Amino acid sequence: MQFKKKIALSLIALGMLGIGIFSMILIKAYYQTNQDTLRPDANLPSLLQLELENEQLAKENEKLWKELTKLQAGQSAAALASEQLNEARMNAGLVEITGPGIRIILDDSDLEREHEFGNYVIHEEYLRTLINILWNGGAEAIAVNNQRVTTHTEIFCSGAFIRINGTRQMPPYRITAIGNQENLKSALQFYFWDKLGEYQQQYGITRKLEVPEDPVTVPAAKEHTYKLTEPAKEG
Repeated sequence: MQFKKKIALSLIALGMLGIGIFSMILIKAYYQTNQDTLRPDANLPSLLQLELENEQLAKENEKLWKELTKLQAGQSAAALASEQLNEARMNAGLVEITGPGIRIILDDSDLEREHEFGNYVIHEEYLRTLINILWNGGAEAIAVNNQRVTTHTEIFCSGAFIRINGTRQMPPYRITAIGNQENLKSALQFYFWDKLGEYQQQYGITRKLEVPEDPVTVPAAKEHTYKLTEPAKEG
């Protein structure tokens, strides 16, 4: 019995020793595998690299924001320039416009002329006078026979024609004016409109005023070309 006990104790001791040796081997292997992680300075190169990458990204982000700010500023300036250009073209009469307004129709007389002189025909001074009256009445745009009246418009007699914007125009002359209809009609209550009424009765010319309910349209003027002029230099 004692011999068997000794053998059992020996086997238990050997087993415990084996377990201990195996445990030491596992612990050593674990430490060898994770020794870089267990070192305090093991992650330092990775952290430095990450910080450098973050700084580079921050610089690129700042550069992109600056470019975006410039682009937005350029778009704002372009939009402002476009708006100013459109306004300038509108003021210069280079844009077709539509709105409430009136029409005036003037035409030569069909009556047999008793003598050479008289007011049987529509003279250019009639057109100029009526246009000035309409401007004073608040007209925003005026055209005669679809010829836009601008600061460059000339109206003068050319034999049997009236020349407007370099074109020969014949009666009937249709004056279209955009503006407040009541103001434009009130502006016509001037002695010259009545004078034309007298010519109508006496010589048979046509003097007609139309106040349409629908909007009227005034065409755009042709762009004026400067050949000899240029902007003055400062100083």
